[in-house]
Amino acid sequence: MSVVKLVLAYDGTDFHGWARQPGQRTIEGELVRVLETVLREPPTLSVAGRTDAGVHARGQEVSFAAEIEPSRIQRVVNGALAPEVVVVWASHAPDGFDARFSATAREYRYRIDAGPIPDPFTARYIWHRPGELRVSAMRAAARALVGEQDFASFGRAPNEGGDTVRRLEKLTVFRRGDRLEIVARANAFIQQMVRSLVGTLVDVGDERIDPRDVPAILQARDRARAGRVAPPHGLTLERAVYAPGGRPAMYRAGSPGPARG
Repeated sequence: MSVVKLVLAYDGTDFHGWARQPGQRTIEGELVRVLETVLREPPTLSVAGRTDAGVHARGQEVSFAAEIEPSRIQRVVNGALAPEVVVVWASHAPDGFDARFSATAREYRYRIDAGPIPDPFTARYIWHRPGELRVSAMRAAARALVGEQDFASFGRAPNEGGDTVRRLEKLTVFRRGDRLEIVARANAFIQQMVRSLVGTLVDVGDERIDPRDVPAILQARDRARAGRVAPPHGLTLERAVYAPGGRPAMYRAGSPGPARG
């Protein structure tokens, strides 16, 4: 059976995250509902990143087995769910492709507006947090977090007692006027990890946390030691990264579960 790959963009404001949950409106739930009308049975979806409630996506990748023209899937989904959820690209994938297991990394972007007045036209996608932030201190703290580390201080494993070691490849802070953007890229993320990293960096920029204390916070493996959890609406899953050809990546034993943001 052929593998269909979709690249989704969505506004997560009014959804209770990606994963289907009884009695909750979710991205996966709505997508499966629409796909079932075309495929005549509910598909089993594989997804690059299981975004949390209120988190958005610009390049979420989804795959499933189906004998159908991808362009038809794109028309049907966009006709039913746009503009909240749209398929920006639909295609057949190489044999063996899996949106979750073939991904080698996921990249998120968090947006902060530090200006005095919120912008009503961007408020759904940017955390308005007025006041000056020390960007140089935030960058120093970010450098201490990059690498393969145990991030138990910055989130929780999907399963009780699960592995909290992840490989954070990039954590950068950009400033353009009153706008700050924090980009995080890792092989995978534990639950609320990106938002906890952002909240901690903001606390550093706000002089609530000394950047020199960040290595000790990381080593403590204690969620209470890190900063606040930033609100979900400022976070967007920008893209998933795949090896050439999209073949499944090789994982060591005990590799992380679905990426979370």
